[in-house]
Amino acid sequence: MILIAGATGKLGGLIAQQLSRQGEPVRVLVRADPAGSFGPTVEVAFGDLKDPSSLREACKGVDAVITTANSTARGGADTIESVDLIGNRNLVDAAVSERVRRFIFISSLGAHPTSTMPLLRAKGETEKHLAESGMVWTSIQPNVYIDLLLMGVVGGPALSGAPVTLVGSGERKHSFVTMSDVAAYTLAALHSPAAENQTLRLGGPEPLSWRDVVAVFEQFLRHAVEVRTVPIGEPVPGMPDFIVQLLTALETYDSPMDMAGMAETYGVKGTSLREFLSSTLPVQHVA
Repeated sequence: MILIAGATGKLGGLIAQQLSRQGEPVRVLVRADPAGSFGPTVEVAFGDLKDPSSLREACKGVDAVITTANSTARGGADTIESVDLIGNRNLVDAAVSERVRRFIFISSLGAHPTSTMPLLRAKGETEKHLAESGMVWTSIQPNVYIDLLLMGVVGGPALSGAPVTLVGSGERKHSFVTMSDVAAYTLAALHSPAAENQTLRLGGPEPLSWRDVVAVFEQFLRHAVEVRTVPIGEPVPGMPDFIVQLLTALETYDSPMDMAGMAETYGVKGTSLREFLSSTLPVQHVA
């Protein structure tokens, strides 16, 4: 039995659906009734990362745990402290208490216990706690998601005819990655000896700057996209603070990644931005 925490999110949902299609016994940890959205073969366990007793119950009879859960799309009592730090620690401890053999934690590129960013620091603390747990573990550190940040910062405005707002010059290069690729690596790592007690850093097949991303959208939309820039350190009206902080951080470094070796080891063909857009944009937008 494989327990998935975070299955109501996009990445966790992808992983749950693909495991179920492969015939793996799957249990999803949810806080409310998902109304059959996972299909009849998926078992549902009700619980909360902030409730250790519910996590121990969810982990009973489980061989492996995969968690994508995080606080970024939540609110109220769900914070970086309560979910990403304490909640993840609770889940690791519950898995240990129920003698779970395998634990895969979906983290973020740059996670480290000494990071200056609270979310990356919490994920780094979780990675450290997991590595000391005695379970066979894998920490997966994806680069920035195409599906989320790129589509939010560039895709949303470009598709609606609004200007794209970038923080800084937008010329730093990053290997942006799709959620489907991260899901594929996660499934491959689940049964791979190569992934045991390892941190897998994941990116897409090509490093792109934000200017490159805009150019790709222009090719698909067949018209120019207006770009506005805001100097680093200045507020960006209408943009959530978390996104501004992330865009600011991305302007301080480059993160190109050579994925050839990883792709060969785990049998995952990386998805380029062009391939992603071809499969997701309405037909009339594709040149």
